[in-house]
Amino acid sequence: MASPAPAAAAAYAANGGLTDPLLVSANGHGADAKRAGHGARGKYWVASDKAERRAAKESGGEDGRPLLFRRYKVKGALLHPYRLLIIVRLIAVLLFFAWRIRHNKSDIMWFWTMSIVGDVWFGFSWLLNQLPKFNPVKTIPDLAALRRHFDLADGTSRLPGIDVFVTTADPIDEPILYTMNCVLSILAVDYPVDRLACYLSDDSGALVLYEALVEVGKFAPLWVPFCRKYCVEPRAPESYFDMVAPPQAGRASQEFLNDYRRVQMEYDEFKVRLDKLPDAIRKRSDMYNSMRTAKATWMANGTQWPGTWIDPTENHRKGHHAPIAKVVLDHPSQGHSQPNAEGDLSIGATDEHLPMLVYVSREKNPSYDHNKKAGALNAQLRASALLTNAQLIINFDCDHYINNSQALRSAVCFMLDQRDGDNTAFVQFPQRFDNVDPTDRYGNHNRVFFDGTMLALNGLQGPSYLGTGCMFRRLALYGIDPPHCRAENVPAEASRFGNSTLFLESVSKALKQERSTTPPSLDDTFVAELERVVTCSFDKGTDWGKGVGYIYDIATEDIVTGFRIHGQGWRSMYCTMEHDAFCGIAPINLTERLHQIVRWSGGSLEMFFSHNNPLVGGQRLRLLQRVSYLNMTIYPVTSIFIMIYSLSPVMWLIPDEVYIQRPFTRYVLYLLVIIVMIHMIGWLEIKWAGITWLDYWRNEQFFMIGSTSAYPAAVLHMAVNLLTKKGIHFRVTSKQTTADTNDKYADLYDFRWVPMLIPTMVVLICNVGAIGVALGKTVVYIGAWTAAKKMHAAMGLLFNLWIMFLLYPFALAIMGRWAKRPIILVVLLPVILVLVALLYVGLHILLSGVIPF
Repeated sequence: MASPAPAAAAAYAANGGLTDPLLVSANGHGADAKRAGHGARGKYWVASDKAERRAAKESGGEDGRPLLFRRYKVKGALLHPYRLLIIVRLIAVLLFFAWRIRHNKSDIMWFWTMSIVGDVWFGFSWLLNQLPKFNPVKTIPDLAALRRHFDLADGTSRLPGIDVFVTTADPIDEPILYTMNCVLSILAVDYPVDRLACYLSDDSGALVLYEALVEVGKFAPLWVPFCRKYCVEPRAPESYFDMVAPPQAGRASQEFLNDYRRVQMEYDEFKVRLDKLPDAIRKRSDMYNSMRTAKATWMANGTQWPGTWIDPTENHRKGHHAPIAKVVLDHPSQGHSQPNAEGDLSIGATDEHLPMLVYVSREKNPSYDHNKKAGALNAQLRASALLTNAQLIINFDCDHYINNSQALRSAVCFMLDQRDGDNTAFVQFPQRFDNVDPTDRYGNHNRVFFDGTMLALNGLQGPSYLGTGCMFRRLALYGIDPPHCRAENVPAEASRFGNSTLFLESVSKALKQERSTTPPSLDDTFVAELERVVTCSFDKGTDWGKGVGYIYDIATEDIVTGFRIHGQGWRSMYCTMEHDAFCGIAPINLTERLHQIVRWSGGSLEMFFSHNNPLVGGQRLRLLQRVSYLNMTIYPVTSIFIMIYSLSPVMWLIPDEVYIQRPFTRYVLYLLVIIVMIHMIGWLEIKWAGITWLDYWRNEQFFMIGSTSAYPAAVLHMAVNLLTKKGIHFRVTSKQTTADTNDKYADLYDFRWVPMLIPTMVVLICNVGAIGVALGKTVVYIGAWTAAKKMHAAMGLLFNLWIMFLLYPFALAIMGRWAKRPIILVVLLPVILVLVALLYVGLHILLSGVIPF
């Protein structure tokens, strides 16, 4: 009899319950936000800034600024046991290591040695994950205070300007309708229109996206006033009409009913126009080309499109086209407000002005590295500096939208607060997704990370930057030090920022906190300079992508950019709202989800092997913040040991007893104690984070799936990178790949084999086979086994079953559409186990005379 399976539990136990520090994908919204413990005044949280607020009220506030957010800490009745349990478990793990080394007895000493190395790594990894969680802090914006102090009686405002960046890579992988809904939600957000501008970066240079943006400019004068007049939430029309029940006569005013129907009808027509755009562009281009000897793609005004053409040619194909910058909606001060000419919406006194809207497509050339998303964001950063130069910047992936119209104001609360607002570089929001299946099979919501780990980091130097839904201070992105350690005169040098006089002037103005209320006139000279700052050669020989802007040469530009900013001494804040700020689309297909994880985890490893290594980089980084970043960069390595432990059940095939550690019973008991303590800590985290056991369990399951597929692939990619100097391949994640209008979750049941899934399949087969063989051995040896052997066999089977439970979502994925009835798996699995057991018994009988058992 072989009983190696408890070794797999060592991986689970010592690694903190398989809690992944960087499974960055998110959760639902609306009703989910009201779950127990989520609210600021939940029974596990208490205000921690009463003294500060009292002092500010008495003194009137330093430099006349108010307190604009409230800070909460976990109540001592929960926090102190939580901290104590972490310390007790640390001691228990150390004692466990000492016991194993003192009793270095095993039937396979090389495996015992490897398991010791693995256990030490698991313990170290768990400690890195747990130490930053000693002081969770929740910060809630005070919107009422912001309005009192910054909204003036005459309807104007003293709020700072905000430039909103939306990035899209391809209109096919990232559907146009998602992108346009994102833009519409931004235009309709509750923020002064003269202090808000939206920039769409199109990395494909496709005319269809520009003309879709023009269609947005036609529909927005109807949609935006409707949102303002009736306080519509959410302000993305697709989500609003899909999620909000249609109003019923008698329950709403007739005026609202009329306006609702009118806007819904116009939105349906808007979607039809978007669908027809590709055909319309092709027909128009064919008509113009028939009159000329050209194969160009033509704009509606009869000029050639400078970007990608339908029939690609040199200088007009994907990856090779000229820079483009076009203002779709001018600044409201230029009088671009359009009365609603499309219908008879009774706007009344509703403000009809719209924020500025700009289309940007940076130059692409095969001779240059375009630096993926970071390069696109830096191009937007420079273009926006010339046009609006807002003090604050927030970026979104194109599949996200503003779910709470107060979101931008909420982030501004942290930037303007008197306590440490000037030293706050960025405000990160949790990521929430609204297309995830109700059971969250692949852990897309990841509440453990967003509602647990991020709140813990909020009590340190602040959360890391997570790629979307994050508001930045422009100066922090420029690589400028925070005020408390900044030199008096910081020059805007061409060697650092690039050789553009207009851009250097904008940097100087930003340093002086100056912002023009009206953008410059768009004459030919200015437009030429605007296009020059988004050329692919502009940032060569400068600090862009290194000490300025978003960081280049890494797959996870978000984590490294946040690290660089924290390393300069800035802090960040985590903004949680009762009604989620933003929502987006997640990849609910397992293969697409794992491709996403490969890129994230591979980028994390790249960070560790770069000059941004948390061990040596970031001179002003606080100790525990450094620990958290170190954890984010090395966690994929854990998968190597998990894979080894998960495959150990093949030893059940060995006829004799094989023990990884003796005395075996005590070894298993120690493991059980450590595992129980892990889940006790997890239970307390669930309490203060306001999540559910399902959230916690899904996190465990998907980390196990990732540890046998995506993370080993990332480690392999990193090894190849170190040898060949080729980085992680950037692959845009397709959020919806199965066209099925009748099933919202069709992608969930579409299983696609890729090589990285082979190890996961092998692990599942090994553990199912091990249980089947164990059952067969029980039939064969039941009369010969001692009580101790029976107990050891039961202990081994316990951990085989545990691995199977962790891989349950993967088993459902294999079933494809049959997984809609999980009962099939519940019935099928025992049948397979019985068949394996019968096969073992049959082979034993046939071979007993040939091979001694």
